Amino acid sequence: MTIDEIRDNFALLDEWDDRYRYVIELGRTLDPMPEAEHSATNKVQGCTSQVWLSRRFDRNDAGKPLLKYLGDSDAHIVRGLVAILLTLYSGHTPQQILATDALAVFDEFGFREHLTPQRSNGLRAMVERIRSDAREALAAAS
Repeated sequence: MTIDEIRDNFALLDEWDDRYRYVIELGRTLDPMPEAEHSATNKVQGCTSQVWLSRRFDRNDAGKPLLKYLGDSDAHIVRGLVAILLTLYSGHTPQQILATDALAVFDEFGFREHLTPQRSNGLRAMVERIRSDAREALAAAS
Protein backbone atom coordinates (compact mmCIF):
# COMPACT_ATOMS: atom_id res chain seq x y z
CA MET A 1 0.00 0.00 0.00
CA THR A 2 1.20 3.51 -0.78
CA ILE A 3 0.62 6.74 1.10
CA ASP A 4 -1.51 7.94 -1.83
CA GLU A 5 -3.79 4.90 -1.47
CA ILE A 6 -4.10 5.59 2.25
CA ARG A 7 -4.82 9.25 1.48
CA ASP A 8 -7.53 8.28 -1.05
CA ASN A 9 -9.14 5.79 1.35
CA PHE A 10 -9.06 8.33 4.16
CA ALA A 11 -10.77 10.92 1.96
CA LEU A 12 -13.68 8.52 1.38
CA LEU A 13 -14.42 8.35 5.11
CA ASP A 14 -16.36 11.31 6.49
CA GLU A 15 -16.76 10.22 10.10
CA TRP A 16 -13.85 9.99 12.51
CA ASP A 17 -15.16 6.72 13.93
CA ASP A 18 -14.76 5.23 10.44
CA ARG A 19 -11.32 6.78 10.07
CA TYR A 20 -10.21 5.32 13.40
CA ARG A 21 -11.47 1.89 12.32
CA TYR A 22 -9.49 2.25 9.08
CA VAL A 23 -6.33 3.20 10.99
CA ILE A 24 -6.81 0.15 13.22
CA GLU A 25 -7.20 -2.02 10.10
CA LEU A 26 -3.94 -0.57 8.73
CA GLY A 27 -2.25 -1.64 11.96
CA ARG A 28 -3.36 -5.20 11.33
CA THR A 29 -1.45 -5.15 8.03
CA LEU A 30 1.93 -4.63 9.70
CA ASP A 31 4.43 -7.42 9.17
CA PRO A 32 4.78 -9.37 12.40
CA MET A 33 7.66 -8.29 14.61
CA PRO A 34 9.60 -11.18 16.16
CA GLU A 35 9.39 -11.24 19.95
CA ALA A 36 13.17 -10.72 20.17
CA GLU A 37 12.70 -7.35 18.45
CA HIS A 38 10.46 -6.16 21.30
CA SER A 39 13.60 -5.01 23.10
CA ALA A 40 14.59 -1.96 25.11
CA THR A 41 16.84 -0.89 22.22
CA ASN A 42 13.90 -0.84 19.80
CA LYS A 43 11.42 0.72 22.23
CA VAL A 44 10.51 4.29 21.32
CA GLN A 45 10.83 6.62 24.30
CA GLY A 46 8.20 9.33 24.67
CA CYS A 47 5.18 7.21 23.77
CA THR A 48 2.42 6.56 26.28
CA SER A 49 1.75 3.20 24.64
CA GLN A 50 4.54 0.76 24.12
CA VAL A 51 6.01 1.18 20.63
CA TRP A 52 8.90 -0.65 19.05
CA LEU A 53 10.69 0.19 15.82
CA SER A 54 13.44 -2.10 14.60
CA ARG A 55 15.53 -1.01 11.68
CA ARG A 56 17.80 -2.74 9.28
CA PHE A 57 19.97 -1.35 6.56
CA ASP A 58 19.70 -2.58 3.00
CA ARG A 59 20.79 -1.30 -0.39
CA ASN A 60 18.79 -0.49 -3.50
CA ASP A 61 19.78 -1.60 -7.01
CA ALA A 62 22.05 1.43 -7.34
CA GLY A 63 23.85 0.51 -4.10
CA LYS A 64 22.35 3.38 -2.10
CA PRO A 65 21.51 2.67 1.53
CA LEU A 66 17.90 2.04 2.48
CA LEU A 67 16.35 1.93 5.91
CA LYS A 68 13.76 -0.78 6.43
CA TYR A 69 11.59 -1.05 9.52
CA LEU A 70 9.37 -3.36 11.44
CA GLY A 71 7.06 -1.74 13.96
CA ASP A 72 4.65 -2.77 16.65
CA SER A 73 2.60 -1.34 19.50
CA ASP A 74 0.44 -2.66 22.30
CA ALA A 75 -2.32 -0.19 21.31
CA HIS A 76 -4.47 -0.80 18.21
CA ILE A 77 -4.71 2.83 17.08
CA VAL A 78 -0.97 3.33 17.57
CA ARG A 79 -0.22 0.22 15.49
CA GLY A 80 -2.20 1.94 12.74
CA LEU A 81 -0.18 5.13 13.12
CA VAL A 82 2.99 3.01 12.92
CA ALA A 83 1.66 1.41 9.71
CA ILE A 84 1.14 4.84 8.12
CA LEU A 85 4.56 5.99 9.28
CA LEU A 86 6.28 2.92 7.85
CA THR A 87 4.42 3.41 4.58
CA LEU A 88 6.04 6.84 4.41
CA TYR A 89 9.54 5.85 5.50
CA SER A 90 10.40 2.14 5.36
CA GLY A 91 12.40 1.09 2.32
CA HIS A 92 13.57 4.62 1.53
CA THR A 93 16.98 6.25 1.44
CA PRO A 94 18.09 8.47 4.32
CA GLN A 95 17.77 11.48 2.00
CA GLN A 96 14.17 10.59 1.12
CA ILE A 97 13.34 10.10 4.79
CA LEU A 98 14.76 13.49 5.75
CA ALA A 99 12.93 15.16 2.85
CA THR A 100 9.54 13.72 3.93
CA ASP A 101 7.57 15.65 6.52
CA ALA A 102 5.50 12.90 8.11
CA LEU A 103 3.90 15.27 10.61
CA ALA A 104 2.56 17.39 7.73
CA VAL A 105 1.01 14.24 6.23
CA PHE A 106 -0.62 13.35 9.55
CA ASP A 107 -1.86 16.96 9.83
CA GLU A 108 -3.28 16.70 6.31
CA PHE A 109 -5.27 13.65 7.47
CA GLY A 110 -6.59 15.70 10.41
CA PHE A 111 -4.84 13.85 13.20
CA ARG A 112 -3.70 17.01 14.99
CA GLU A 113 -7.29 17.67 16.04
CA HIS A 114 -8.15 14.02 16.73
CA LEU A 115 -5.22 12.62 18.70
CA THR A 116 -4.70 13.17 22.40
CA PRO A 117 -1.64 15.26 23.31
CA GLN A 118 0.07 12.09 24.58
CA ARG A 119 -0.50 10.27 21.27
CA SER A 120 0.71 13.34 19.36
CA ASN A 121 3.88 13.39 21.46
CA GLY A 122 4.36 9.69 20.79
CA LEU A 123 3.91 10.22 17.06
CA ARG A 124 6.56 12.96 17.13
CA ALA A 125 8.88 10.62 19.05
CA MET A 126 8.45 7.91 16.40
CA VAL A 127 9.13 10.36 13.56
CA GLU A 128 12.19 11.74 15.34
CA ARG A 129 13.52 8.22 15.94
CA ILE A 130 13.35 7.40 12.22
CA ARG A 131 14.79 10.77 11.20
CA SER A 132 17.63 10.26 13.69
CA ASP A 133 18.33 6.86 12.12
CA ALA A 134 18.46 8.54 8.69
CA ARG A 135 20.90 11.21 9.92
CA GLU A 136 23.04 8.47 11.49
CA ALA A 137 23.04 6.49 8.22
CA LEU A 138 24.09 9.59 6.26
CA ALA A 139 26.91 10.33 8.69
CA ALA A 140 28.15 6.73 8.48
CA ALA A 141 28.12 6.88 4.67
CA SER A 142 30.30 9.99 4.51
